[in-house]
Amino acid sequence: MPDMKPAESASSPSEVQQPSQQGATSRVPEQSLVVRSQTQNSGFLSRFRYHIFAAGFAFLLGPFAFLWPGQSPVDPTDYAERTRRVLKTTPLIDGHNDLPWQLRIELHNRIYDGRVDLTKRLLGHTDIQRMRTGMVGGQFWSVYVDCDTRQQHFEDPSWVVRDTLEQIDVTRRFIDEHPQHLQYCDTAECARKAFKSGRISSMIGIEGGHQVGGSIASIRQMYNLGARYITLTHNCDNSFATSTSTVAAGGPDKGLFRLGYEAIKEMNRLGMIVDLSHVSHQTMRDVLSVARAPVVFSHSGAYSVTPHLRNVPDDVLRTVKRNGGIVMAVFVNRFLRMKDPDQSTIHDVVDHILHIAEVCGWECVGIGSDFSGTPYVPIGLEDVSKFPDLFQLLLERGVTDEQIRLLAGENILRVWSQTENRAREIQATGEKPVEEEYDGRQWQKGLKDSPWMLRGSRERAIAAGAADKPFMFNVDGSGKHNPAVKNV
Repeated sequence: MPDMKPAESASSPSEVQQPSQQGATSRVPEQSLVVRSQTQNSGFLSRFRYHIFAAGFAFLLGPFAFLWPGQSPVDPTDYAERTRRVLKTTPLIDGHNDLPWQLRIELHNRIYDGRVDLTKRLLGHTDIQRMRTGMVGGQFWSVYVDCDTRQQHFEDPSWVVRDTLEQIDVTRRFIDEHPQHLQYCDTAECARKAFKSGRISSMIGIEGGHQVGGSIASIRQMYNLGARYITLTHNCDNSFATSTSTVAAGGPDKGLFRLGYEAIKEMNRLGMIVDLSHVSHQTMRDVLSVARAPVVFSHSGAYSVTPHLRNVPDDVLRTVKRNGGIVMAVFVNRFLRMKDPDQSTIHDVVDHILHIAEVCGWECVGIGSDFSGTPYVPIGLEDVSKFPDLFQLLLERGVTDEQIRLLAGENILRVWSQTENRAREIQATGEKPVEEEYDGRQWQKGLKDSPWMLRGSRERAIAAGAADKPFMFNVDGSGKHNPAVKNV
């Protein structure tokens, strides 16, 4: 737009006529207004003076405010606002919550009878209302089932696999019951899309290799049912590996067992994330020596901060860094402070996070609360609504916004994506599913006169004690059902 300036004649500035002194005493000087186009001589400073002024103002403001794209500056000491801005754009994904276990032991998995409304404030640690307050963007739900103390051997009967299937079922059902808040996800990309749509991505993790019955075939079926990580052991050894609890009780740390190596191979082929929380320290090292994809610790701490066997030693942290995995900091107070667990606070969790980041890097630390599983949590982290307080305290301790993004969700999403990509690469080579079994496995013997496919099978079956006849349904010699006939 042309400039509006006082009139000048066509003459040069030095030739502009001035009113006489006599005229000045008798009348107001005459003035007129003309329009003059801006000349190229206005210069760079004139053309961009407003831009330069704005940039200079921002520079001067720099020590006092952070500039967020598309947002107003924020005081760097306003940790609550910085946390809010991070969690509005990066999903906070918790690696471990045991709410499905509470549904089992309190409701016997009956969620439609009106006794519980997860959208309202409940007792305990978890409900959707408080998850929203805590700005949770994604949750790995643990489909945990206890170790069966009656199962001392691989072949001992147990209902653990059945119970695990029921836990997957109730988890999928309560997710489906709240479509406005929760979205089931089985890929990392789905978790990102759910967050962008305003829903909490909901994933499934199995907390213990005992829950697949020591069977690699069961691992495949659990993957097909939607589980995306399996904790290799819980508080008991299984056919795959040694548990922390065994070593804590004075038992030997035998690490990963023969079938465990095969299980890791198959989980990597499938894209099932390997979770090393609860395993012994030697098991951690053994798995990391053969893993073909990043591992996770879904809820563990730093052993150098608190020497509890459930925590991760520094040498393992360094190996996790090379592996590209992640240690998700736990909130269980007895893992935070062994001597006086009741005095555990949010500050202890910060200490564990900072140590993991110092040794392993900010690319391999995450959040794994164990809410609704552990009965005891630290002061200041009483439930899922308190997550932002943790991030605010970390910012106060000097952690950057970008590091908070990694901690909150970017790291676990990267690990998950890399696990998926590695599985596709392995499958592209034509690698077949693992068929290895437990060494002491007992198989059904069949019938002596089964329609055997191969030579020698009948003889081997007879030698193994195969039955002479199929089930006869108590039919007697006259061709009638007769309960008195015992040869069934």
